[in-house]
Amino acid sequence: MNTVDLAPQELRTLVAVAEEGGFSAAAVRLGATQSAVSHAVRGMERKLGVVLFERGRHGARPTAAGERAVAHGRRVLRLLQVLVAETRGAGAGSGSGESAGPSGPLRIAAFRSAALHLLPPALERLAARHPGIEASVTVVREVGPGTAGEVAAGRADIGIATLGTSSPVPPELVGDVLLEEPYSLVHPAGHPDPRSLPLVDWTENCTSYTREWWAAQEWLPPATVRAEDDGAVLSMVSSGLGMAVMPALSLTGAPLTLQITDLGPRRPTRRVGYVTTPELAATAAVRALVRELRALHPRMPKAQVTAV
Repeated sequence: MNTVDLAPQELRTLVAVAEEGGFSAAAVRLGATQSAVSHAVRGMERKLGVVLFERGRHGARPTAAGERAVAHGRRVLRLLQVLVAETRGAGAGSGSGESAGPSGPLRIAAFRSAALHLLPPALERLAARHPGIEASVTVVREVGPGTAGEVAAGRADIGIATLGTSSPVPPELVGDVLLEEPYSLVHPAGHPDPRSLPLVDWTENCTSYTREWWAAQEWLPPATVRAEDDGAVLSMVSSGLGMAVMPALSLTGAPLTLQITDLGPRRPTRRVGYVTTPELAATAAVRALVRELRALHPRMPKAQVTAV
């Protein structure tokens, strides 16, 4: 197979066209002319032997091959950034014989409850130990590709994801479980018969591998109330509009108007972990965040938990 060389600027052009949705907008972003951008894309298509974009009146949209190329392009450009940051960091401490420590951006994708309750203490410790790391968090719905998809597409360095049979780690990524959190029944405090209430649910909850447990519970009715996210579910249940079955992270800091009931020894659980690329797994910033996450235990619901 002939070697194909793509320059970093070609990769930046590729990513810009995909993200901006057209050659004109990509040219503005890159400070180039539209003809130069179009010429660069045609050159990449000749080198690769595939069509990267579907052109039309409404702009340019990546083909299936283009999507893969864009994802790899983002990841290669990110590795070039890491090369510079880690090399400079090692060089900055060369006089004392020690590395100056990891520095530069660290892009994190996380689903809502992990971003609210799992990441903050870890990021606080990370900032104290490694002030040179500039962490940013993007909240991603854990539906479809979810947080792992952000990492695979090169938009995040590490993703905090739910891991299970219905959401396995994509084959091109690596990762591990950080914690296993139990599900509990949540209902208005003091309600005489909470199981008679409608079931409130949200879309992200449906991806859990605990659905087999759900299906076996005759007392659980089909969801009759749908909410946008777990925060909205808590608000609805707190207002007396229904009951819900929710994981521990979603119940962190639950209001006292709610009662959380343990579902017994056979209760369902949800595994939460991290995913990253094999290349970024070896970088100092990703390793540092994983260490801090492993050092912490998840915060459990503050409301009183009672037995079934």
